[in-house]
Amino acid sequence: MARAWQPDLILLDVMMPGMDGYECCRLLKDDEVTLHIPVVMVTALGEPGERLRGLEAGADDFLTKPVEYDTLMARVRSLVRLKRLLDEWRARGDTARALGLGTDRVLIPSVAGARALVVDDWDQSAQSIQAALGEEGVIPGCARSSAEAFDMTMAVNFDLLVVNLSLADEDPLKLVSILRASDATHETPLLLVAEPGEKHRVLRAFELGANDWLVQPIDPNELRARARNQIRRKFYQDRLRSDLGTALEMALTDPLTGLYNQRYLRRHLSGLMDSGQSRQLAVLMVDVDHFKSVNDRYGHASGDRALRLIADSLRVNTRVFDSVARYGGEEFVVVMPGTGPEEAAAAAERLRSAVEEIEFNATAATRVPLTVSMGVACTPVASSSPEVLLQAADAALYDAKRNGRNRIEIARTVPAI
Repeated sequence: MARAWQPDLILLDVMMPGMDGYECCRLLKDDEVTLHIPVVMVTALGEPGERLRGLEAGADDFLTKPVEYDTLMARVRSLVRLKRLLDEWRARGDTARALGLGTDRVLIPSVAGARALVVDDWDQSAQSIQAALGEEGVIPGCARSSAEAFDMTMAVNFDLLVVNLSLADEDPLKLVSILRASDATHETPLLLVAEPGEKHRVLRAFELGANDWLVQPIDPNELRARARNQIRRKFYQDRLRSDLGTALEMALTDPLTGLYNQRYLRRHLSGLMDSGQSRQLAVLMVDVDHFKSVNDRYGHASGDRALRLIADSLRVNTRVFDSVARYGGEEFVVVMPGTGPEEAAAAAERLRSAVEEIEFNATAATRVPLTVSMGVACTPVASSSPEVLLQAADAALYDAKRNGRNRIEIARTVPAI
């Protein structure tokens, strides 16, 4: 079922007839078709050895019955958030390979040589964590305060951040928020260390973007297993990004704006819809208003600068797993996986407003306003083809232009084929 259905998460019981959960987890993690799917093992066995056995089998987490709902949902949200990001990178990699530009599929690497930062103001705790990480070949560093941690992450590209939630003189949740907001650490796995009575703080940290946690006193073997899983996932993501970036830079990007081109867009959209990775998909068709007059009056060099400014605005105001492409001329397309009509409309309005705020000087003394019209189409992935979805967004775009420009229109229905 996992191979055929490609779920976003597997909750796996340990005690089952025939094959137990440990063996099932090993098979899932040894198969390149399913290794990226997060696995949370669930059991009535509460011994530390059983938890470690599950983590060693490749489980992303291990929960003991009776499972607390808040704990379960915090783990689920964190793992699904990361899974969606990895799905997008996998889909983009598949697109590149289909076009003959990709490399071999990614294998899970060793964690030896990875860099980890331990943020802890208690020397004994910090030393024990660093020692356990060192057993895996991980190179640990240590910061005793949020300010020191922030400075170190600006200087070094870490593969794991371990934060003790019992920092004495400052708010560790503020540090978690800062690390997640920083470009340098936005996607770096964040592993928390908490006291048994800090459940509320742990759950809040998960809402802020933490990936995993351990409870004091720390079992060194469990720490090693959890750190290994997080670092491997980071390496996997980094490798996908690197391979994809090299391939797409050669053939699938628009040289003027640096965005994807139409060739990539169509193949990527087809891949998303064929794979069923997203149950809903939104397409935003974007057209620059009165662009011909900019070229005619100020020249094509000025027009090219305007297109680059708009492309940059679209890029920085979309999510990391959205795709932005130059469709041709002054038209752009934004593909938003897992997005329904209301969320897509809000995103479109945010993009429209951001373009309207661009300061574009066609000449040193002449500021020219830039605006865009947008058409938005959303559909369950199973009900339409890429061409139908693009046509629906294009039709909505023309409605926006007919209705006065500098506005968005939603395609209310997308016909099935």
